Amino acid sequence: MAKSKAHSKKQQKRGVDFKKIKRKIGRKLPPPKNATNTEVKSKAITLPEQSVASEKGGLAVNKKGLTLKELLQQTSHHNPKVRRDALMGIKDLFLKYPAELTLHKYAVVEKLRERIGDNDKAVRETVYQLFKTVIFPNCKEDNQGLFISLTMAYIFNAMTHLSIDIRLMAFKFLDLVVQNYPPSFFLYAEKILQNYKNILRKNQYQFYVQDKGKLKSVLAGLVYCLSLVPCNKKEVDSCEKNEAGQGMLHAFEPDVPTESAGFSVIFKKLKDLMPVLADCFQDFVSFARAMPVLDAQSFDCMSGILQCIDITAKFFIYGTNKGKSEYQPHGVPDVTEWDENLSSLLMKKVLQVFPLNPTCPMSEKDDDRYFILNTLVTGILLQISEWICPPAIIWEKFLEFIENALLGKIYSGTRSGKVVWEKHLLSLLPFFPKLVSQVPSNWRSRLLQAFTNAFKDCHPESSLKLACLSTIEDMLIPKEDRLYLDSSDPEILDHQIAWIRELSPLLILLGDKHPSCSQVVLHLQLRLGQCALLNSSLAWEYDNMQYSLLEFYCTCQDDGKLHYGPFIRLPRDSQELSLCCLYYFSNLDTPLLQSIASCCLCPDLEPFILLRSIEVLHSAYAAGHVKITDYISFIITLLSRFKVLPENIHPVKESDIKMRNHGTYRSVTTVVCSNLSQIGDSSLVFQILEKVTVGQILMKPPLDNACAMLRMLAVLDSKPTRLSEQSIVTLSNFISGYLIDVVHCIPEDHDEANVSFPTLLYYILPCFFLFDRSHKLLNLVLKTMGSLITASSSSLHKDVKVQKIISAFKAEIVHMLQKILSLQSSEEISMSIEERHKIRRAFDRLKVLISKSSNGIPAI
Repeated sequence: MAKSKAHSKKQQKRGVDFKKIKRKIGRKLPPPKNATNTEVKSKAITLPEQSVASEKGGLAVNKKGLTLKELLQQTSHHNPKVRRDALMGIKDLFLKYPAELTLHKYAVVEKLRERIGDNDKAVRETVYQLFKTVIFPNCKEDNQGLFISLTMAYIFNAMTHLSIDIRLMAFKFLDLVVQNYPPSFFLYAEKILQNYKNILRKNQYQFYVQDKGKLKSVLAGLVYCLSLVPCNKKEVDSCEKNEAGQGMLHAFEPDVPTESAGFSVIFKKLKDLMPVLADCFQDFVSFARAMPVLDAQSFDCMSGILQCIDITAKFFIYGTNKGKSEYQPHGVPDVTEWDENLSSLLMKKVLQVFPLNPTCPMSEKDDDRYFILNTLVTGILLQISEWICPPAIIWEKFLEFIENALLGKIYSGTRSGKVVWEKHLLSLLPFFPKLVSQVPSNWRSRLLQAFTNAFKDCHPESSLKLACLSTIEDMLIPKEDRLYLDSSDPEILDHQIAWIRELSPLLILLGDKHPSCSQVVLHLQLRLGQCALLNSSLAWEYDNMQYSLLEFYCTCQDDGKLHYGPFIRLPRDSQELSLCCLYYFSNLDTPLLQSIASCCLCPDLEPFILLRSIEVLHSAYAAGHVKITDYISFIITLLSRFKVLPENIHPVKESDIKMRNHGTYRSVTTVVCSNLSQIGDSSLVFQILEKVTVGQILMKPPLDNACAMLRMLAVLDSKPTRLSEQSIVTLSNFISGYLIDVVHCIPEDHDEANVSFPTLLYYILPCFFLFDRSHKLLNLVLKTMGSLITASSSSLHKDVKVQKIISAFKAEIVHMLQKILSLQSSEEISMSIEERHKIRRAFDRLKVLISKSSNGIPAI
């Protein structure tokens, strides 16, 4: 019983652990008593000078507010999108703040070069565009060598990457560097050419042969690099100067090579590269023949490979011609052995596939593409023709292709096809003179005829026409360093004459619309004239050109109106070339001289060309190419018909100053008079000139023209005079009126006295010379002027203007009268009594006239 009581007491003390609460349906449960209150209450706290923006005060930031330092740090972020955005931000910042690039360019390049081999394609492309559009264009004037040293190591590292896309992008970067800084190729030529060789190997390019656009990019870069390789002595000398300058520039840059790649290094690397290029071309030919259509990318790759082979061949030719020299690679086989290996390689893999033809009928595009490829292969053969002697069958194929190409038989015939034809035919023309001198006579005839047809048919101002002119010069003008066609061969001479006869019509057809083309034609004409004396047939043909050149200078139409040719409107250098050509005509005929004289009288002709025309014709006369009568006729025509503007001695209006050509005409007169004194026996020249000149004077030309005629007579006259009696009488009547006209043309403004006296002296001086040499002429002139004074003396004293003049110069008139009186009574002058009496009577009449016209004149 005791145990049961104890148990009941213990149950009463324990109580209830969980009290069940009844809840009504629909009521929300209250939160538990131990629930955490997550509600946060806060207020904004403003701390001055503590914001992120304030820390960037004064710093350049991009659109997102990031500085250059922050953007450069983000270019190394693990997320490719962040890296790409950072590069775009850098571009944005540099475009907005160009000075940032100037201040931090080396640090920027040093950081961005890490992205050249980035694993993300978009990042690589973005950094490439950043270099291409922003960094390189704005750093061209900076230290090029340091930029190269900062980037080239990373470019070469990317070229060895396992990813083919990264390797291709590295070549794209290399092309960008070389395009902006061409000397960088010579600093790293050995590594560059080695990497191109590696990427073009068969086991490499087969990975992406299906994506030929990538190979096209690689080949384009190689073509540009090879175009920098010197292929002649002039280019090598220039290259050496650049290398010397680069060595001085990079003397204190440890990362830059101490020496540029020399001739021998490039020679050796290109020798290794040539088989790789030949293999590539052979594989593409096989691929193209298996396909019905030659796609654009395959065509671009094939043409790129052929361009590389062509440039390399030119380099080998120069290296072979140099032989053993300081550029010869040390410790390598003789170049003649290289020639044999190269010849065999090119013969088997390049030349034997000629001509390239499709397996199916060609479209217009395919037609043009195959024409281009065949032209490139032909150019390679012509380039290395000294090395390779292909079989007669293959050689015939090439000659037939050249003939058909000249005749325009193997292009599509469309407008674009003709452009392609002209463009690529240019590459064959430089080899044409040497080719026709080496081929058999039957082929020489065919090729010359085809060339002549091409020259006549192409457009006058086209580049093909200019190339044909250059080729014609090579075949007409003998030079020591190249062959030219022998004109003793009648067939060759016929073609040469046909080419010469095309020059004058071509000049007229070109007109003044294409001055550069006209200059090429004129240059060829000049060279032909200089060498024409070596061949009588060509000299005769050159002389006949002058009759077809009339329209080029000036012609007279049926109504008497002059029609000026393109000579007047061409640039000065072309005008001077055409004038120089005149000297080499063995006999300048009258029609051409008249045409040139008309050009000289044209007011639009530049004074320099006018004087140059006179100089050339004088030289031609001195060389015996112009008859003396024709030369004097040219001079008389020029001086008598030249229109001087304005006709008064001094212009009345300020605007007339722009139109006046008194100075030009005086220069012409001086030059002509100087030339006349040098052309031979002055007495004989005077006899020829006297009658014509006096006849022109009788026609009462304008004052300046009359002065020029008198000057011409005075230059050739002597003391005693050579003038005939009839000429003296004729001139006396003219000179008296001429002197009065000169005085009337002098301005009445006394402020211009300093200008008027030299001008007056210029017009009167020739008369003084003639008076000094012929007293009879002076006597007749004085009599004529005296009769004019006597006839007008009754009215002179009534003239108000005369009275004003006499009143204004009282003292001067008195002094002149005293001098005349003392001179008349002087015993030093031998005069007869009759002559002294005449002077005294004239003096008295003048004194009476003055006394009537003015008061206050003292007695004399």
